[in-house]
Amino acid sequence: MKSKFANLTITELRQYVLDNNDDKEAFYSLIDRLQEAESSKSFPCPNNQDNIKIMKQAIREKLRK
Repeated sequence: MKSKFANLTITELRQYVLDNNDDKEAFYSLIDRLQEAESSKSFPCPNNQDNIKIMKQAIREKLRK
């Protein structure tokens, strides 16, 4: 079954959730969409010392958030 929010962009759906914060179906649809977008990201394996340093710094910054 296709969600009634499937045709909205993530930005539009986010705004809808902000405007209609009691709509749980919209909220869960937004969470699902954000998780799908996040899981589709991929990053190349660091292949030299400079890239390894960049990766370590990015991980440290992410952990501080």
